[in-house]
Amino acid sequence: MTAQQDEFEARAREALDASVTRVNGRVRSRLNQARQAALAEIGARPRSIWQLPALLPAAGATAAAVLVALAFVANRGPDRGFAQEGAAFEDIEMLSDGDGLELVENWDGSFYEWAVAAGEEGGSGA
Repeated sequence: MTAQQDEFEARAREALDASVTRVNGRVRSRLNQARQAALAEIGARPRSIWQLPALLPAAGATAAAVLVALAFVANRGPDRGFAQEGAAFEDIEMLSDGDGLELVENWDGSFYEWAVAAGEEGGSGA
């Protein structure tokens, strides 16, 4: 700091100290009472959840989880996932079918590819 700034701060401090000593005791008492009343009012008010910094990470994580859940629900259309009628039942039925398990064990990929292609074309393939 420069000498000029130090001199300014010293004069400002002297002026403030002088103004405090010029105020009589009665005014200082009233100012102190008003200050104490204001502090008591601030302390009596219930704190908002946003004023609790310890809860902000948890609130942020919860908000992120809600957004992810909404993204998954919004992306699930009538032709996706379990939203198809009976899709869950068909999946369970395929898993419980013993013949289907044999087909999977004796994998013939070319047949399944042909069957999918024929089904997409709408033809019987015969």
